[in-house]
Amino acid sequence: MAAQHSPEDRFNTGEAHSARVYDYILGGKDNYEVDQEAGDSMCREWPALPVHMRANREFMHRSARYLAREKGIRQFLDIGTGLPTSPNVHEIVQEVSADSRVVYVDNDPIVLAHARALLTSAPEGRTAYIDADMRDPDAIIGSPQFQELLDLREPVGLMIIGILHFILKDDDDHGLVQRLLEPLPAGSYLAMTIGTADFAPTEVGRVAAEYARRGMPMQLRTHAEAEEFFAGLELIEPGVTQVHHWRPDADQVPMDDRDIAMYGAIARKPA
Repeated sequence: MAAQHSPEDRFNTGEAHSARVYDYILGGKDNYEVDQEAGDSMCREWPALPVHMRANREFMHRSARYLAREKGIRQFLDIGTGLPTSPNVHEIVQEVSADSRVVYVDNDPIVLAHARALLTSAPEGRTAYIDADMRDPDAIIGSPQFQELLDLREPVGLMIIGILHFILKDDDDHGLVQRLLEPLPAGSYLAMTIGTADFAPTEVGRVAAEYARRGMPMQLRTHAEAEEFFAGLELIEPGVTQVHHWRPDADQVPMDDRDIAMYGAIARKPA
């Protein structure tokens, strides 16, 4: 009989991983030398990469807060959680309502290790972590964490932030998003960011090539391709736009459109 391995047994410090590269570029400490070398190389190709990554993270903060505060969402499914750099989704939404529940999903063992230690809920709410890949939605939907924490009689906020550019068209990208939306009731919301090369094609193309060279191929999408993911849903104003233009905070630092390679939007699942 084959030996059973825990997720921690999958640690691979010899290859860069997207979550750890992201952590490094944003100034985190949960990364290895190979991730640092990859991040430095990518920033040489496009010096605006840290600005772009921060803007994506800030969209996550705003969208979670918007859904909790403006739409009354009290349960969230966060796909592609990444390393738990505070504030995380549960910290944001539990500030609005302490009884909010969040299910996190990621497939990197280092993320899992940190999630166990750091993703602690307010006493009134709950959080859970699923060790799974977005490419296997049935594993997510069929997990005990999903089944026990999310009440599918009430709307859910589905967060797919900073991961879709690693889902290729050959992965059935639209089908995966639809499969995650499928069990969620009417009145649920999809908040998603979608990587693009529309504004700095040369620089972003070089970054994508660097990711691909390190075994992390990317799929960058046009504005029209980004909009297709929200077909059949009711887009919230201002629709699909660069993340820094989606309902920015009053104190947001001005950003050059050429420095942001991510579309973002929130849409409601109709009855």
